[in-house]
Amino acid sequence: MTTDRIPVIPRGVRRHHDAVRGREVLLGPERALMLDDTAVAILAAVDGTRSLGDIAGHLSAAYNAPRDVIEPDVVAFLDGLADQMLIAYA
Repeated sequence: MTTDRIPVIPRGVRRHHDAVRGREVLLGPERALMLDDTAVAILAAVDGTRSLGDIAGHLSAAYNAPRDVIEPDVVAFLDGLADQMLIAYA
């Protein structure tokens, strides 16, 4: 598992607040993914400059949680989105 990859939100994909449901969603071509609070926190850290490791470190500090617990979850979540073409790696 390499954590030096830099995730980016590709063109045509965006976060959006769904006022009807009162939740954040990730909108992509012909799909919408409902986001929980954890997903929102991870995606908020995706800025096109931070690596997976940097995002895990940021979240670890922000939530006072062990990095070794957070990092595998961050990688798995973003890799899952990449499989769905909702995240790309620079």
